[in-house]
Amino acid sequence: MKGWLRHLPACLGVALLLGAIYVVQQEFRHLKLKDIGVAMRAIPVAALAFSFVWTILSYFILTFYDRLGTIYAGHKVSYGRVAFASFCAYSLSHNLGFAAVSGAAVRYRLYAHWGLTPLQIGKTVAFCSLTFALGGLVLGGFILFMEPHSIPFFGQHLPVPALYGIGVLLWAFVIGYVTLSRVVGPFRVLGHDIALPGWRMAMLQVVLATVDVATTATIFYALLPQAPGLTWLIFLGVYVSSYTAGLAANLPGGIGVFDTAMLFGLSPYLDAPQIVGAIVIFRLFYYIIPLFLAGALFAGNEIVLRGGGLLRHVARLSGPQAIGRWSEPDFAVTAATGAVGLCGTVLLFLGVLAPVPVADFAWLDADYVEIVVRAGAFIPSLIGAGLVVMAIGLSHRVNLAWGLATLLLIAGAAFTATQDDLLWVSAVLILTVMLVAPFRAHFYRHASLLSGPLEPSSAVSLFVLAFSLIGLATTRPHMRAITNDAWWAIALSPAVPHSVRFTVATAVILALFAIWWLVRPGRVRFLPWDDATRRRLIAVGGAAGYNAAVVPADGVVMGEAQRAAIPFRRVGPVLLGLGDPVGQEADRVSAIWRLRDLARQEGLDPAFWRTGSDLLKVYGDIGLTALPLTADGSPMLAFEEPLDEDPSRMFLVCMAERDLTALLPLLPRLVEFKAVT
Repeated sequence: MKGWLRHLPACLGVALLLGAIYVVQQEFRHLKLKDIGVAMRAIPVAALAFSFVWTILSYFILTFYDRLGTIYAGHKVSYGRVAFASFCAYSLSHNLGFAAVSGAAVRYRLYAHWGLTPLQIGKTVAFCSLTFALGGLVLGGFILFMEPHSIPFFGQHLPVPALYGIGVLLWAFVIGYVTLSRVVGPFRVLGHDIALPGWRMAMLQVVLATVDVATTATIFYALLPQAPGLTWLIFLGVYVSSYTAGLAANLPGGIGVFDTAMLFGLSPYLDAPQIVGAIVIFRLFYYIIPLFLAGALFAGNEIVLRGGGLLRHVARLSGPQAIGRWSEPDFAVTAATGAVGLCGTVLLFLGVLAPVPVADFAWLDADYVEIVVRAGAFIPSLIGAGLVVMAIGLSHRVNLAWGLATLLLIAGAAFTATQDDLLWVSAVLILTVMLVAPFRAHFYRHASLLSGPLEPSSAVSLFVLAFSLIGLATTRPHMRAITNDAWWAIALSPAVPHSVRFTVATAVILALFAIWWLVRPGRVRFLPWDDATRRRLIAVGGAAGYNAAVVPADGVVMGEAQRAAIPFRRVGPVLLGLGDPVGQEADRVSAIWRLRDLARQEGLDPAFWRTGSDLLKVYGDIGLTALPLTADGSPMLAFEEPLDEDPSRMFLVCMAERDLTALLPLLPRLVEFKAVT
């Protein structure tokens, strides 16, 4: 059950995306790219300038989230540093989804360098996430009372008293939060210690978040033409609902879900091309430009932090290798994942639009053009679905996903290059290839298909994939007369025989599951703790391996390249790694990820004991908190000094809120045994 629950957010995102495609296909099937371009050119320059200025204002307001968060955490940081961290974190999280996770990775990297402890960083991240939620709750409750029918989908179908009741619940949460901040001190909920800010800071959170959400909505509203009946308050209801749906989808930037909700909510007031044109400009101002700017600033900061040695190292490299070797791994992986996911969604949605005629490019081979014409939207829509699966594989740092994503992007560009109005799509796909290609070194985990001898599950997946492709090939002749022949449109079209619809839908779904089963990270196998394993540990790690071999363990996990290793013990609900991985530097990170995967396979939480400070960033990437250790091996539960003052300091890295109680009795015994041996 725990394994299935981990996949629930991803399943919800896919379900919402498919629902968005269905709604757009049903309601806006005659939408044309040419009409969207005309609508974009009709937006006044004054409106563009106004929206751009309000975008700057919105990101300025967001900086105070972090400012208040660091004060709440007990380590006030200068405003300049806070503004830098806030801009980088929010630019990344807005575009890549999973805002709390991706924003936390950037904040961890920056705030740890500025002296905040992991617990203080965790408090800051939680404070920022809650602050944003408060703004949505306040405005959501206000809209449900003032303009309940402005809520897309639900406003027209739910009775008004029910909408009022939801509004009361939203405001009750906000009022309850402020009240608890006033009358209650620290308390425990489900084993978690919670210390609320004072009521004055809680009020500041509510006001700040409300102003921020309203400001962001105004950026979009200014891009729309005047429309009878479309007041700012009605638009605010559409925007807040759409943005909430995008967050719930856990997709990069809420792509597809946010846009569809906006289309549906604004369709009674404006034409579809006008809405889509405003969506494109809004995403450019609020998402794309800040992402590129933040990426450049973050990369520059990394160069400054790592000093001239990094620049000398980069100077010795050339081409894509230079970018891939010095880039921040987390930023590279998340950027590649988000870009590939966006490209896949774009190719899926192209089938919604009216067909685009093939351009008259004399230099193209006639046979190639004929292949593209016959493919229609069918092949690009399959490529889009495959890219969405590859994005999931990239988020797990699988090397096969990197290779297949590159091939699918090139194939998608080849199919869209012959269509005059879709040349921009081809350009975006090629640019994404250029973004992903240099970071091959960051995708170091072997896929299930390539991680060892062919397993029965992989063999079955290959058979299912081949069977699905044959099924699609046999049904293709029955689709010639359909204008929109994207695979999902065929599955939804009443003009297609039920047998064909069922075959196409079943074949595509089975093929996607089979591809994921082949691309997913391979099952982790560990070495048993015996004399042969201890000798191998020493051979891999040298002196460090000898020190690791004297502490009793249950087994050893090797890195992907078999050149790094880490022993572990099972401790109640925890799979405890005994120190940092030993061995080749390039393989140590993969050993950490493989131990984390082994823990998940066994239904345990990963943790690491007596780690150094050089890999704390990696432990943070897998969601663990670092606690410094005292001389007897016990964690310091309260500390204020910066983490990097003493390079010899050791840490316990774990899910402290869940597993610290189980680990505390064991740690002193491990220290005692290590001292004796």
